[in-house]
Amino acid sequence: MQIKVDLSTLGQTKWHDYAVRFLFGGLITAVAGIIAKKFGPGIGGLFLAFPAIFPASATLIEKHEREKKESLGLRGAARGRSAASLDAAGSSMGSIGLFVFAFAVWQFMPRDRAWIVLGGGTLLWLGASVAVWKIRKARHRIQLSRYGSSRTEASNRRRRQDSNPRPPADRAAF
Repeated sequence: MQIKVDLSTLGQTKWHDYAVRFLFGGLITAVAGIIAKKFGPGIGGLFLAFPAIFPASATLIEKHEREKKESLGLRGAARGRSAASLDAAGSSMGSIGLFVFAFAVWQFMPRDRAWIVLGGGTLLWLGASVAVWKIRKARHRIQLSRYGSSRTEASNRRRRQDSNPRPPADRAAF
């Protein structure tokens, strides 16, 4: 898998999708503020660290991928879940980098210049996130070499479901 930026998808996103993300993020931030006011900034900060946009993004990714497949007359549920799970994996890897950043700032901010600490923390975040991604990619390569390049049975089943056309509405299988 190669990482790339595709700006054409910005035009495909509807305004209400952005509104959902904004509302999720604002709601989580407001809850974190209420918790911080009641229990202190240390506890509130833990909740603020919750990826505010992730829940909305995961559901929107799943929805977009499913709709894309269904517009072609295919079943897209498995593809949508797969895309959302890949987004979750990427978020997890980024969160590990965020933890490294937070730890570095916590350790060095009291005694060093802020711009040096924040710059160094950002580089540490980037390095940790890329390292975790490379480790995951290497583990995936090892699994493929160990078990062959064929996909697992569950993965094959999902691919067959996604590639089979939907039954006509009047003869839908239940």
